[in-house]
Amino acid sequence: MKVHFISIGGSVMHQLAIALKRKGYLVTGTDDEIFEPAKTNLANEGLLPQQIGWQPDLITADIDAVILGMHAKADNPEIEKARELGLQIYSFPEYIYKESLHKKRIVVGGSHGKTTTTSMIMHVLRNLQQDFDYLVGARLEGFDQSVNITDAPVIVCEGDEYPASVIEKRPKFHFLFPHVAILTGIAWDHINVFPTFDFYLEQFVIFIHKIEQNGLLIYNESDHVLKELVENNWREDIRYQPYSVPEHSIDEGKTTVTIDHARSGLKVFGNHNLMNLNAAYYACKELGITAADFVKAIANFTGAAKRLELMGSNASTNVYRDFAHAPSKVKATIEAVKQQYPDRKLVAVLELHTFSSLNEDFMGEYKGAMNKADAAIVFYSTHALELKRMPHLPKEKVLQGFAKEGLLVMNDKAELWQWLQEQDFGNSNLVLMSSGNYDGLDMVGFAKAITEKA
Repeated sequence: MKVHFISIGGSVMHQLAIALKRKGYLVTGTDDEIFEPAKTNLANEGLLPQQIGWQPDLITADIDAVILGMHAKADNPEIEKARELGLQIYSFPEYIYKESLHKKRIVVGGSHGKTTTTSMIMHVLRNLQQDFDYLVGARLEGFDQSVNITDAPVIVCEGDEYPASVIEKRPKFHFLFPHVAILTGIAWDHINVFPTFDFYLEQFVIFIHKIEQNGLLIYNESDHVLKELVENNWREDIRYQPYSVPEHSIDEGKTTVTIDHARSGLKVFGNHNLMNLNAAYYACKELGITAADFVKAIANFTGAAKRLELMGSNASTNVYRDFAHAPSKVKATIEAVKQQYPDRKLVAVLELHTFSSLNEDFMGEYKGAMNKADAAIVFYSTHALELKRMPHLPKEKVLQGFAKEGLLVMNDKAELWQWLQEQDFGNSNLVLMSSGNYDGLDMVGFAKAITEKA
């Protein structure tokens, strides 16, 4: 197979390129910019383009597949050349499906929890020495790639609802056709892509109808929107497995879970993680894994990167970072930490960084999301607004939207940094929630500094 990547430097695209090269394919690729770690990863595999920029001369008639990344524009000269030659152009998920036609496909969808649930399934399968391929949206301990394509009989995919490519606007998870599907919940976000809630819901209805005949839909019945959507779009030719928070207990900040009479302590916590764990169990059960083997394997799962990830800790302080930005996830993350450590002060810092979260019209969706925090800050940088070409976001609109008594709203990183330096984090937990980087502030270093104090 000869495969060419247009926009090979993408965070997931370059991982697929590496996976196919390791499978024995002849792989080429181009991009107009490549950053770390993709640059080094590609160089180590001999796949780094010799020159930066688009090179239509590389598009030749003997190419079996052209794989198109999100970064490329619709008028890309390589796309035009591929069309002229009549080559097959795939979006990333379309190509994943092509490679998994003869595999059992497990696809995890939903507004939140996709990465963690996918990672949990992968962790258990690896611990039980099962042979599988995977696609996941974050770094996971024990896996050197976020994509792997081999001749394994099973593939586990994180399937998101965002557009597949610049020329294929349908959601990625519409192209994966699962035998086992998971829906973790539905919460409207990214209004720049999904302008109305009904339009957003429709994407999940379509996904349900993409499940293979006799397949299994594992869905979060505690999410009332999802439960109603499933019931209103019932299929007689697939099976259903509802789930919710499994039986568990919390003792001195440690959670123990019980599934089908099998019991084990966990390194992760919170109702959100417990529900993800339950969904992962039902997927693994479909592959023949027992409850006893599952809980034994999941016991040492520490989480995916930036998903309630412990950055530092001492006897009286924990610092977590989380990718949370959607209102439902912000609420779930804060409530999880408060439930786990009810006697500690909870300090929550949320950076607004996505198009939706920086949109004045979306602010009302955050009402109550930070209520369980003892001290709460919402930060957003004017630089982020400028980069996204978005209008000014007045602080008073943020305050009105969150409706949190005592909420501090900041858009100057120096002000945020000073506030953090002045706090006493003894007998406290600090939760840093963002899909950005706090306008360049060294939060990793800060977490280390405050947790290494005597």
